[in-house]
Amino acid sequence: MRTIDKRIEPHIKLAAVLVRRAPPLTLAFDARCKSRLAATLDNGEEVALLLPRGTVLRDGDILVAQDGALVRVVAAAEAVLRVRAPDRITLTRAAYHLGNRHTPVEIGDDYLKLEFDPVLADMLKRLGATVEQVSMPFQPETGAYGGGHKHGHDETFAEDYAIAQQVFDEHHGHDHAHDDGHDHSHCGDAHHQHHHHAHR
Repeated sequence: MRTIDKRIEPHIKLAAVLVRRAPPLTLAFDARCKSRLAATLDNGEEVALLLPRGTVLRDGDILVAQDGALVRVVAAAEAVLRVRAPDRITLTRAAYHLGNRHTPVEIGDDYLKLEFDPVLADMLKRLGATVEQVSMPFQPETGAYGGGHKHGHDETFAEDYAIAQQVFDEHHGHDHAHDDGHDHSHCGDAHHQHHHHAHR
């Protein structure tokens, strides 16, 4: 079984012919968040993914096997909710409420996409959005989620939070005391949580 252990950085452009010849590896979002994975290429070959921890693969990424062969990542179609709204403010409110729940969301020009969830679908409809269940590739924002489903309790989230809080303090002064021991990566403190979502 071949081991795939490198991703070519997106800014490095490969010859189109090499990309075309690379066998596809079709993976759903959950699988693209795992750095250790047994997977099957579209041609039926079984491979082992051993990528750096925290790697989140995107559609079109090129991976390199230990024997130097290339593999092209394809985002699989999966059951998602596509959310649209009659106006931008409704769509923005929908994104805000989803963000408050630490739900991975793909943000498009005029749509949001999230994993199928009937409870969230109901909430979104009440906000005035239209929701349809479709089968499409899912590529959520990954900044605040690191490896996917840690729901905000990881280092990347804490770093994002610290940056947002620092900017907020620079602009608004230190009008509230900070407890240095406070763990910003946990979401129990509603006061801090609102700053995080309002100022990202």
